Amino acid sequence: MEKAYKLLAIQEGISNGKAKELIDKGVVTVNGKKLVVARGELREDTIFKVKEIANARVIFEDDDILVVDKPAFLNAAEVESKFPQAVLLNRLDKETSGVMMLAKNEEFRQKAIKEFKNNRVYKEYVAIVDGKIVEEVVIELPISTIKGKTARSRIDEKHGKPAKTTVYPYMVEGHKSKVKIVIENGRTHQIRVHLQSAAIPIIGDLQYGKASSQVQRVMLHSKITKIFDYEFEAKEPKEFYHFGF
Repeated sequence: MEKAYKLLAIQEGISNGKAKELIDKGVVTVNGKKLVVARGELREDTIFKVKEIANARVIFEDDDILVVDKPAFLNAAEVESKFPQAVLLNRLDKETSGVMMLAKNEEFRQKAIKEFKNNRVYKEYVAIVDGKIVEEVVIELPISTIKGKTARSRIDEKHGKPAKTTVYPYMVEGHKSKVKIVIENGRTHQIRVHLQSAAIPIIGDLQYGKASSQVQRVMLHSKITKIFDYEFEAKEPKEFYHFGF
């Protein structure tokens, strides 16, 4: 038996540090299941599969704003580092894909921040959840977050900050549903926590939702964002078609 990251480093011909990083990103699987503990011990003949991470694709750019379609498994800071001429306007969780915006000058950034603070930015997502959704669901519960190496959020009626999530039915296949989600506020992990609280957890979400043998990522995608007179859209990744939708 040997630690997983050391075995992966040997298999891939990479450093131990790089192997740990790949496991932490969630792109390493063993027998079709995501490997989540880098220091866990495995048999020395274990075969790993490493998913290739796509690049962030620019979908719009002008003098004020740069907009990308962020792939799953890249965190917000990594995306920002690829575009040194711009600064993040919104963040997406590591495994959430879709529209992400960066400001190209300070004047525009400050104006955009005011739009976010005043809930004037339209944010539409698509998700695949465990459960049958046949009518609109409105979740308006306060959320608090504990920050650390990994953030953790929860419903907190006493100390939480206001958050509203509206879920619209789209398609049902068996006991799973494809839904449209529109949020106000945008708290850390808001959609994932709210859907967990409503007993319709997101498929592939190991922290708040339900694991799936069909995918190794959170099935949440930022599809449409509107700010000022701009409207940006990122099409759903291929993983969203694995469930018959």
